[in-house]
Amino acid sequence: MASNTCNVAIENVLSHGKAILKFISPNDVGTTGSHQCGFYLPKSAWKLFTPNPPQKGQNSKSPAIIKWQDERITKSCVTWYGAKTRSEYRLTCFGRDFPWLKEDKVGNLFVLVPTGNSNFLTFVLDLEEDIEEIQATLGIELYDNWTVYPEGIISAKPVDCIDRCFHAFVDRLRTFPSTEVFSQKTLDAITKCDKNFQAFILDDQLMTLIESEYKLFRLAEQKLCQSDISRRFESVDDFLEVAATIMNRRKSRAGRSLENHVAYLLKQAKIPFDLRPSIDGKIQPDILIPGRRQYIDPAYPVKKLYVIGIKRTCKDRWRQVLNEAKRIPTKHILTLQPAISVAQLKEMQQARVNLIIPKRIQTNYPRAAITMLDLETFVDSVRRVLA
Repeated sequence: MASNTCNVAIENVLSHGKAILKFISPNDVGTTGSHQCGFYLPKSAWKLFTPNPPQKGQNSKSPAIIKWQDERITKSCVTWYGAKTRSEYRLTCFGRDFPWLKEDKVGNLFVLVPTGNSNFLTFVLDLEEDIEEIQATLGIELYDNWTVYPEGIISAKPVDCIDRCFHAFVDRLRTFPSTEVFSQKTLDAITKCDKNFQAFILDDQLMTLIESEYKLFRLAEQKLCQSDISRRFESVDDFLEVAATIMNRRKSRAGRSLENHVAYLLKQAKIPFDLRPSIDGKIQPDILIPGRRQYIDPAYPVKKLYVIGIKRTCKDRWRQVLNEAKRIPTKHILTLQPAISVAQLKEMQQARVNLIIPKRIQTNYPRAAITMLDLETFVDSVRRVLA
């Protein structure tokens, strides 16, 4: 269940109709040696938070009166840094001891809601349940460090080969298919339309599949949920029941989608594994390499066993993998979590948990806090061990 802070944030985003959502990064809180701490704001969305366009060669400032979730109000500043080699917007002027710009906030979700006349409402969500809830409610998914609500309008007409495949599939739908079907149709469309796809590194293949499936799902949702959205609801309970169904579908699909595509890439790489095998009683890890048969064989070398937890976010849930596949001392988690604090990364390191993170996401992590593998490197190392 979402916290009250999350519910208030959602209410305000929907009420005002726009927001910037971003994961707080090490760069924001000043732990990467950047020029100064302050929330990085996306240049392409500058009209949402300042009247000053991004002018190369000069700096500019505009006021920002911000009301925070704890009722404090800050007289802050949106600063454009365009001089010399810099080219970025920052939300600055908070003071040295401002609580939302501390290192332990890295990986939390920052929600900035413009309310007009240089005024903003701001929320910082730290619970994974809240982060999932606000994305599901707003119909967005953060694959990188930030996104804008509302996202771009879904095209009613196909614009390329993949779009045409997606529209042809959705046109035939009468009910929602399983996530496995969404994942397979996404893969079919991409491999049919992009002859270079198999040449991508595994990280890029994974992100392409994840992002493309999200587009396909939203296209299907737009069609199949239209009648529910348009009809007259008999009661508030009737409305809430429909809304809950839509949101639960969004949440469950997101996790399964990542699992499906990781499984496909491992198969393509000829890495043997079992998906959700039953071991150690009722425990079912997401992926066990090379499989259950080898795991339960006491003669099989432990150094050739791998367990992978597949988690879209793992700020707190990473500990779940510690109880999986007890025979394997070192655990792996594959995640799309855009950032995690140094303290949490050190905990993972001490617990012998290794992270597998696509390269483009790794840039948001604190430097040298933990050894991170990309999917390509992990697969290569497993292949050598199993050879």
